[in-house]
Formats: sequence, C-alpha cells, structure tokens
Amino acid sequence: MRWLQLLTASLLPFTALAAKKSSGDRFSDFRSKSSSGPLKLDDASYTKLTKAPRDYSVAVLLTALETRFGCVLCREFQPEWDLLAKSWVKGDKEGKSRLVFGTLDFVDGKNTFQQLMLQTAPILLYFHPTVGPNAKVDSQPVRFDFTNGPQSAEQIQAWVARQLPADAPKPAISRPINWVKIITVTTAILGTVTFVVVASPYVLPILQNRNLWAAFSLIAVLLFTSGHMFNHIRKVPYVSGDGKGGVNYFAGGFSNQFGLESQIVAAIYGVLSFATISLALKVPRIADARAQQFAVFLWSGVLLCMYSFLLSVFRQKNGGYQFWLPPF
Repeated sequence: MRWLQLLTASLLPFTALAAKKSSGDRFSDFRSKSSSGPLKLDDASYTKLTKAPRDYSVAVLLTALETRFGCVLCREFQPEWDLLAKSWVKGDKEGKSRLVFGTLDFVDGKNTFQQLMLQTAPILLYFHPTVGPNAKVDSQPVRFDFTNGPQSAEQIQAWVARQLPADAPKPAISRPINWVKIITVTTAILGTVTFVVVASPYVLPILQNRNLWAAFSLIAVLLFTSGHMFNHIRKVPYVSGDGKGGVNYFAGGFSNQFGLESQIVAAIYGVLSFATISLALKVPRIADARAQQFAVFLWSGVLLCMYSFLLSVFRQKNGGYQFWLPPF
C-alpha cells in the first residue's frame, strides 16, 4: 500500500499539468470557464480574450462594483448582466453563437480603464470577430453607454442580438421564478378577500347609506363649483397684498382667483345649500308652530345675508355690476 501512495504522489504534478494544458482554441478555453456566468477578467485575461486574430465575439462589461467608487448603476445592473450571461450559456449549450461574456471590474483592470480612457462606468463593449465568415473590417469594439439609466437583461439581450449574424442563435432570458413575490401577492390577495368577507356586514351598511353619499356629493359639488380645479391648474396664490399693508382676499376679474377666495365662495355655497335644505325638509317637520315660525325667519335671514354677501363678492369681481342686497 505504501508504494501505491508514493506512486500516486509522484504522478500528481503530471496530472496537474495535463489539467492546465490548453486545448489551443481560445474560444473553447474561455467558454469552458464561463459555464456558470460571465468570466471574471483582469488586465491580462482581458487582453488575451480580446486580442486579434479572433474568430469569436466578446461582450465585456467594464464596471466598478466596490462601494467606495459610488457607482450605484454598476451594482444595479450587475445582477441583470449575470442573468444574461447565464441564460445565454444555458440556451446556447453548443456555443454556435461563438460569443463569450466577461466582466472587468475597475479594481482588477485599472490599466485597461486607463488605456481606454474611461471616466465613467458601466460601459459595455462588443468585439466582433476579426477572422472567419462573420469578421468585420473595423476591429474597434461597439460601445453601449448607459445614458438612459439602468437597463434590463432583456434590453441588453436585444442589443447583443443585433450585433450577431442573422443565422446565429439568440437565446432568450430565462428568469428564475420569484417565489417571494408569488407568496407575497397570494398572501395579500387572500388577506384582502378575508377582510372583505369579515368586514362586509359592518362596511356595507355604511357604504349603502344615502345620507353619507349625499354629503360626499354635496362637498364635491361645492369644491368644484367654487374653482378648486382652477387653483390646481393655474397654481394661483393663496392671498395677495393690496399694496397698503393689507391683504386682498378676492382677485379682480373673472380670469383671476386666489386660493382663499375659492374657499370663501365654497363656504357661502355650503351655507346657502344647508339653509335651503333646512327650509325644505327640516322646518316642515317641526311640530311647534312658534318654533317653526322662528326657524322660517332664522333660515330666511341666513339666506338673505349669505346671498347679499355673495352679490357683494360678485361686484368685487366685476366692478360694472349694479345690483346689490342689504345688509352688504
């Protein structure tokens, strides 16, 4: 047994050399190393991967992932880039597209960044073949700048596919199932359904209350008839100075309005509406004749005062208006 162990130990260096021996085909060598995603490159491997002559294509992402560089876009896009490379390798198992994906981080490729005179990251470079049936005359790489912000794996896959020959395979993105999202959405739906079933006996009587809907409708009518949307569209000021140290609450002319002005007008409309509803519905139900008579005079006085004030406001908006009512 001892001589067997000595023989095995003596053969280990030869076994290691045999394992490290290159096949002579750069594409096959690099593709075998990128079976689980894009190649992690440094200056030396980047030069070896992209040097001419080259009968294959290369897509290299130059990035800066460390936090000290402050490249948020780099960190956001990296998972999409890894997904694209994995999906491509999985979909093109035979390597018919002859495309290799790689990632060169600034920490590992400072010399390359300096040679390319790059000031920003991430940058995606696509190298066409220099020899073979799909070779390009121009050996310079095609550059993709992330000027529109972070890109999805599908968008970059479409861009890479346009660089390849028409007959080359272009594997689609295969995203893993997002179980967290599925569980979250399912739980939310079940929770909502349970809440509706349990709360419906208490909520439905409130939603079916006609007085509640009448109140909401009246408030909405008062808001919109008093110019609420005009304020939002025109971005009008809330009030304005009168030039004498005072404040103007009402803007002159029909094409101008203040924010407080619309609230005052809405309050006037609200008081007028409430007084009219009380005279029409509440006062006739009063059993005491004297109390009923007092209510008639009370609400009639409120109507007179509010309508008089409304006319005075209208005269401020339109100086040529001649009509008025006391006490305003």
